[in-house]
Amino acid sequence: MALGATMHTFSVQLADVDRGVYDDLALRVAQHPSETAAFMMTRVLAYCLEYEEGIAFTEGVAATDEPAVLIRDVTGRITAWIEVGAPDADRLHHGSRLADRTVVYTHRDPAKVRAAWTGKRIHGADAVRLYSFDPGFIDAAAALLDRRNTMTLSVTEGQLYLELNGSTLSSTVHEHGLE
Repeated sequence: MALGATMHTFSVQLADVDRGVYDDLALRVAQHPSETAAFMMTRVLAYCLEYEEGIAFTEGVAATDEPAVLIRDVTGRITAWIEVGAPDADRLHHGSRLADRTVVYTHRDPAKVRAAWTGKRIHGADAVRLYSFDPGFIDAAAALLDRRNTMTLSVTEGQLYLELNGSTLSSTVHEHGLE
């Protein structure tokens, strides 16, 4: 018998000073059996850091033709294609053709992620953005996860402050181009 997804809930207080976004979010996140805690934590952070009207989680690692997070406008058109981890160049090429904006949030070494894309065809590669966190930040946050989570996320001047289940962590959000 196949294992089912594990449901996690997040009660999030979001204060993104850099973008002027302040909201309380109630998230239900399904963790696929093959999905690591670090990948899921990165997916939750990507959702929060990109939060705007029309944002939604997809099936995550189980989605073959969608990214981890999508933003659609009121007509259903994809406005942002948000990948997590280390997607291959073909997925980025496909996503950047469909969406106005394509971004990747990674919990891996950004130099290795970018190296895998070198010399590959990616539509609008100069506009695709890769975001990473300080080494060890995602693993430390993933170690704090429970099935029910309380989270306060503040972002100011590119610095991320995370309080997760009573513990406090911080990281710079590093932005990298593909070139």
